[in-house]
Amino acid sequence: MTRFTTADGLSIAYDDAGEGAPVLCIPGLTRDMRDFEPFMGQVGGEVRLIRISLRGRGASDRDPNPAEGYTVPVEAGDVVALLDHLGLDKVTVVGTSRGGIIAMVLAAMVKDRLAGVLLNDIGPEIATSGIDAIMTYLGRRPAARTLDQAAQGLARFHAKAFPDVTVDDWRIWAARWFEEGEDGLDLRYDPALRDAVEAGGAAPDLWPVFAALEGLPLAALRGENSDLLTAETFTKMQTARPDMIAAAVPKRGHVPFLDEPESLATFRALMEKTA
Repeated sequence: MTRFTTADGLSIAYDDAGEGAPVLCIPGLTRDMRDFEPFMGQVGGEVRLIRISLRGRGASDRDPNPAEGYTVPVEAGDVVALLDHLGLDKVTVVGTSRGGIIAMVLAAMVKDRLAGVLLNDIGPEIATSGIDAIMTYLGRRPAARTLDQAAQGLARFHAKAFPDVTVDDWRIWAARWFEEGEDGLDLRYDPALRDAVEAGGAAPDLWPVFAALEGLPLAALRGENSDLLTAETFTKMQTARPDMIAAAVPKRGHVPFLDEPESLATFRALMEKTA
């Protein structure tokens, strides 16, 4: 893990490993670079994989002004700062959930810096049911006191959306999302993210920034059981971009882990287009 400093003085953690075409992984709202460990295990020998933990997540500094700092435009600016720090003119972006929104905003801001984009279970319309599910836990410490208890809870919570994921699998994910403290589990992100999301109001119309991806190699994944990216929206995305590489990932909700055969095939097809 390495660090760089943003224009407003925050230290941001990232990892840069491997050789080949540069691929930047941007995680979801409450997640950090650890979310891409399964993906890295599958494609790490094929590309230069760069993983960022956005401000307030993982080992990155927390923003002293969360309502202003934990916003997509600011986070997109941090991504551009990382590209400048690494001296990269152009990258392929793999954006999971909020990371995919950032990728779309980057297409509107600095399209020339993008070689291609993979949107992981995110699109220009966000289902209210998915947002409601996120708000049940956003910024709140889990009731579970240990990682083992958290794994049991995750298995129950995601039983319908991720039917083949075992408790042992969820135990690995729990360790990525929480850390054990003296009085229970601590979040690996700033709880003030909840305040920032609530201050942001209703989800904006993202079709204009999706349209900004025009001309770029584009791929998209949808968890078959996703409550955030509906099948209807996914179809509309394919209608708007007939050239988009699209795949539904079976037995996955929000979000696919990116190590599934469908996810890997989609990513590799995208990389062929960017070559």
